[in-house]
Amino acid sequence: MSEYDWTLMYVMHDALRRELEHLAEVTAREDDDPRRLLAAAAGWELFKLSLHAHHTAEDEALWPVVRETLAGRADDLALLDAMEAEHAAVDPLIEAVDTGAEPVGEIVDALATALTAHLAHEEKEAIPLIDATLKAEQFQNFGQVHGRHVGPNAPRVLPWLLDGVDDATAAATLSVLPEPARTAFETQWQPAYRALQRWPTA
Repeated sequence: MSEYDWTLMYVMHDALRRELEHLAEVTAREDDDPRRLLAAAAGWELFKLSLHAHHTAEDEALWPVVRETLAGRADDLALLDAMEAEHAAVDPLIEAVDTGAEPVGEIVDALATALTAHLAHEEKEAIPLIDATLKAEQFQNFGQVHGRHVGPNAPRVLPWLLDGVDDATAAATLSVLPEPARTAFETQWQPAYRALQRWPTA
């Protein structure tokens, strides 16, 4: 049994996987320039923003503290090295989708392969290691750092994050917010998100 509740980590991972599917559909279209479509797509902007916040929080508040605790444990440190290398491999692919010379469909395929493999690797090996290593205050700090990196984008990111999750997961996620923010989610943030066309339609 886990020491900590990693629900939000898995919700983020599932949201990223969900959007990769939409990204692949857009870039597979032959009736328009995929880069032009993505430049105007709210879904692509939200994907990049959320992924950046998530990976930056891990790079700042997760891997360093775990690495400190695991000093001298070569196999476990190698896993952390792999996590950081996988993060570093994703960033150039994101940039290349927007500005690269290569066909965008090929880059998106490479991005989907790299990110999907990373998420699975993290879930299978890294999260159990982190769960057994982190102190409670470090786990709480990671959540706070993650929240700071989402920051003023929370009204857009939270409904995106919770798109399609079950009611219990949504309620658990929203329970950590102050009451005014929960009210804003129900009355403003979620309706605005539902009215948003994240990806271009065929």
